[in-house]
Amino acid sequence: VTGASFVVFNGALKTSSGFLAKSSIVEDGLMVQITPETMESLRQALRDKKDFKITCGKVDGEGLKEYVDICWVEDEGKTNKG
Repeated sequence: VTGASFVVFNGALKTSSGFLAKSSIVEDGLMVQITPETMESLRQALRDKKDFKITCGKVDGEGLKEYVDICWVEDEGKTNKG
């Protein structure tokens, strides 16, 4: 679990890169590089206020997988204090 002050979603990852998605820490935030198709799915999930999961790692399944979960919560008062 990584806490971040901000999240940047970059929808310019090419499918030929060999990655499903890539995540990296940038300053005190998180940058998630995703394909244009995943970006469109993310936008729709945000419009519909639905949870969304992004799997980061190589397409061929080698290596560790990381996940970026976007979750809607019932009570905002208990999250992101300060």
